[in-house]
Amino acid sequence: MSRPRPIHALAAATAALVVALGPAALSASAASAPPLPTADQLKSALLTAADLGPGYTETPVTQSPSPGGNPSPVTGCAALSALINMRSTQTGGQVPHAAVELDGPDGNPMVTQVLAAEAPDRLTADFNTVTDALKTCHSITFNNGDDDQVTFTVTPVTLGDRKDAPAVHLDGTLAGVQLNGYVGIERFGTVAMAFGYFERQGSTEQTASMQYRTAVAKAERTLGARAGSTTAPTATPTEGQRV
Repeated sequence: MSRPRPIHALAAATAALVVALGPAALSASAASAPPLPTADQLKSALLTAADLGPGYTETPVTQSPSPGGNPSPVTGCAALSALINMRSTQTGGQVPHAAVELDGPDGNPMVTQVLAAEAPDRLTADFNTVTDALKTCHSITFNNGDDDQVTFTVTPVTLGDRKDAPAVHLDGTLAGVQLNGYVGIERFGTVAMAFGYFERQGSTEQTASMQYRTAVAKAERTLGARAGSTTAPTATPTEGQRV
């Protein structure tokens, strides 16, 4: 099923935001850090269609999120734009990560989630950098080419139980269609999570918050680390296990 054109712009926005959270290359400190969860272990902590309820289907994610071929896909919010545009041109070994996209009926709403593991000091630095960038962002424009350019008004919100967890509401219009998104980031010891909830012609913060809380609870249970914790996860799921 093809996704309606406005949702293509939302997909680009989601990818660009989540890719800013983790570096493209492994940090030098990773060699001396405790072992990180593997990509398969992170995958077991991701949301599934069954977690969100009837009507959702999982769309395979075959590669790391990328804002696309545009060398400068984002403008506005200088700090956040710099992070996203820098990540879009980086190459190198990837940190352990896993991603999922879950689509509602006709691709609306769309839920995305990325989990990435880093050495504790590197994750703290990256998480703080993105947190500060989100806090200072009030309006940002995504240009995915083919006239898919949309400017979002960005306002802070609280999605989960932790009021310190950074989250924002994005509100924009493309070709006369209202687009709304909710993006939150969280950490579980050495694992970072980026969550996105996007919909067209509507804005349901209550649903976005419920699904964000579901994502956080599953990550806590599967990884063995509390949201906001800086302590390494204790759980070691069997490779490929789905919870």
